Amino acid sequence: PLVVTLAMAAGPPPPLEPSALPTFQDEGFAEKFMRKTRENPLVPFGCLCTVSILAYGIICFKKGNTRRSQLMMRARVLAQGFTFAALLGGTVATAIKSR
Repeated sequence: PLVVTLAMAAGPPPPLEPSALPTFQDEGFAEKFMRKTRENPLVPFGCLCTVSILAYGIICFKKGNTRRSQLMMRARVLAQGFTFAALLGGTVATAIKSR
């Protein structure tokens, strides 16, 4: 009896059941974008701020206002940091919510 028990324990483990993944019905780019924006609205806001600050900084640089241009490039780095933090925070929140 002991040998039979050891032989059974040495066999391959049972297959794991796949976890249920969320499914979305053929959603296009616009639908996916809107869904993701509703899930984490700070990321698109941060991207918009980053691009706006970058564009304004480039305009200031072209006009020769180097002081304002440097200030805008520093602000752009802060906006990118905010966007990254929002992205990371949204990812963590989604992971915690899915548990």
